[in-house]
Amino acid sequence: MIDPEVALFLASQKNAKPRSEMTIQETRQGMLDGRHLALPSQLLAVVEDKCIANVPVRIYQAEDHDYWPTIVFAHGGRFLSGDLDTHDSLCRQLAKRSGARIVAVDYRLAPEHRFPAALDDVYAVVEAMSEDSPQLAVAGDSAGGNLAAAACMLARDRGKGWIAWQLLLYPMLDAMASLPSHQEFADGFGPGSADMLRGWLEYAPEGIDRKNPLLSPLWAEDLRGLPPAWILTAEMDTLRDEAEEFGRRLFFAGVRADMDRADGMIHGFLQQSAILNQARLYLDKIAHQIRLNLFD
Repeated sequence: MIDPEVALFLASQKNAKPRSEMTIQETRQGMLDGRHLALPSQLLAVVEDKCIANVPVRIYQAEDHDYWPTIVFAHGGRFLSGDLDTHDSLCRQLAKRSGARIVAVDYRLAPEHRFPAALDDVYAVVEAMSEDSPQLAVAGDSAGGNLAAAACMLARDRGKGWIAWQLLLYPMLDAMASLPSHQEFADGFGPGSADMLRGWLEYAPEGIDRKNPLLSPLWAEDLRGLPPAWILTAEMDTLRDEAEEFGRRLFFAGVRADMDRADGMIHGFLQQSAILNQARLYLDKIAHQIRLNLFD
């Protein structure tokens, strides 16, 4: 059953232009305009914009210490929108509530930069942060969850053991959009199947195999040797089934994969922490998982 607060939000959006029909600029501006739905920014000891491995990042720390566990975070936005500002509140909340250092990556966006540009940027930051992080994790929401999962595969395939844990928040893992939740929640529940397919259209180069595991981690034939995962899904999300199927496949490959489904929630609900009580509760849950998995 849909959460009453979510229902009110969806009712307020019923006359909005479908995301799949927006221009790239409209999509990007829409994400920025949605920042008012998130909690006000937390004051932190460190919020620093810099470049790491020639990639713009923003570093968040609740306290000014050198050796905290580090999470390289990739924002959502269907590969074609989102930036450091759209996810500033979320990253501040995670840093404040967990105590971890969050390194948010301002990766290159499609369609100006198609696959694997975004993955290359995220991986480059992961590689650079591996040099001074006692515990290193990757995380991301939606398209960012894709990039986090793919970075883990790339590190494994290159024989690098940097990544201790992956935190995947309603991740976008299947360029084929093949599982039943794409039909069940195609319309009327926030970002629908057509919206997700628009993201894949802009991100995936023409002629590429959409089952390439670095593009579609769900289709990887071998998931052995990947870092443990914690996967959050939303009940009313078109991406729900692919994320949960990925968790099951990790488990059967011998990888610890814990999953939590947020009942009554829709895709992107963590970005609505000012209006959704469940979003605030899940920020605490996620922070607990960060401490449990990354702090000694």
